[in-house]
Amino acid sequence: MTATSDLTGNSEKMCDPSSGRDACGILTREGGPSIAYRRVPGAAGAGNLPTVVFLHGLASDMSGTKATALAEHAKAAGFPFIRFDMGGHGKSGGRFTACTVGGWRDDTLAVIDELTEGPLVLVGSSMGGWVALLAAVARPARVRGLMGIAAAPDFTETIRSALTEAQRETLERTGEVEIADDGEALTIGRPLLEEGRHHVILRDPIAYLGAVRLVQGMRDASVPWRTAYTFAEHLQSADVRITLVKDGGHRLSRPRDLALLVATLDDLVAQVAGRTPAAPAV
Repeated sequence: MTATSDLTGNSEKMCDPSSGRDACGILTREGGPSIAYRRVPGAAGAGNLPTVVFLHGLASDMSGTKATALAEHAKAAGFPFIRFDMGGHGKSGGRFTACTVGGWRDDTLAVIDELTEGPLVLVGSSMGGWVALLAAVARPARVRGLMGIAAAPDFTETIRSALTEAQRETLERTGEVEIADDGEALTIGRPLLEEGRHHVILRDPIAYLGAVRLVQGMRDASVPWRTAYTFAEHLQSADVRITLVKDGGHRLSRPRDLALLVATLDDLVAQVAGRTPAAPAV
């Protein structure tokens, strides 16, 4: 059983359709945290344009630079767009250190199933790229396209292998450990590392056949740029394209980075809508 309600509070007063802003709400669920979301409706006559669903990164939220920029572009371009805070993030329920990759996948599936209709394009940033792929595999008939921005599949395994003996002892003793995340300290919980092992995707072929676009900075200190190629190699889809930004870091939030993300998303939305054919394989 799920239900939706409007967000309340002074910080959200501008967030309603009559103000020209995107609509806000809370998706409440049995057996899962409440999910805060913001939605841009498609323009009249948008036809068969897919809905774009944005998934933020670890310890980020739906108000980040990339999410906001793409939402603003969606308003101008006329395609429906929804962004949300995964459990333990932003305005959603849940305790961050108790959250898991599978739980974030389930949050995403709840948003897909309860708040969207028709074909979808999922856009995942960093951790969101991994979660988006898990959701795409779970809903292949709905998810026609996938865009990863510095996508970080299997990042929990990367974190686990990099822990020092002191960090492992702390994790075992307290159930939590502090790590460096893109240059900042972040405390994560044992559930994330233990449960994440059940969702690794870079060991076997990935059964997803939709169009995939991966945008990756080559100066990314969190996700090595070659990860994008490993990701592409495991995908069964024949329609996978990688765009490298030679001087780009992990965040890819500079104006020229955002322009690239907008252009990449526009191309993918148009292709999924049937307006632009995929380039032939070479």
